[in-house]
Amino acid sequence: MFFKVVYNYFIFTFNKNIMTHKKGFTLIELLVVVAIIGLLATMSVVALNTARAKARDTKRIGDVKQIQTALALYYTDNGGYPATSDIATGQDIASHTVVYMTKLPAPPMPSNDGSCPVGITDYVYTSANSNTYTLTYCLGGLTGDLTGGPATATPGTIKQ
Repeated sequence: MFFKVVYNYFIFTFNKNIMTHKKGFTLIELLVVVAIIGLLATMSVVALNTARAKARDTKRIGDVKQIQTALALYYTDNGGYPATSDIATGQDIASHTVVYMTKLPAPPMPSNDGSCPVGITDYVYTSANSNTYTLTYCLGGLTGDLTGGPATATPGTIKQ
């Protein structure tokens, strides 16, 4: 009986000491949690920046396709493409009576994500004659079949 009382006293005291001394987190536990949160935050920022760059390139491809559609409509109605001097960023694609595209769009910013030479920031339309044209633009990275860098579009095609 005596040993049972002593045993229960030590067990109770031992459990009480463990419970009273364990009031919070250790410094190591806190550092591990902070490191994990920092790692997750860094990974999410990197993923967000990648998604933004892909969205800018997708918009560039969409803009070029819209410009090509407007130019195709212009060609159908007028029997040729407009002269180079008739179209620049911010101007209309229009004949005398019909507007095919109001305001040639400007590319999203940053304009080329660092993958193009300095100076290629806008969509540049050139037409040597009324039967063809070249639309020059820049992609920031891999988009579909196109790699990053300077690219061109001609009637019916988008290529590097």
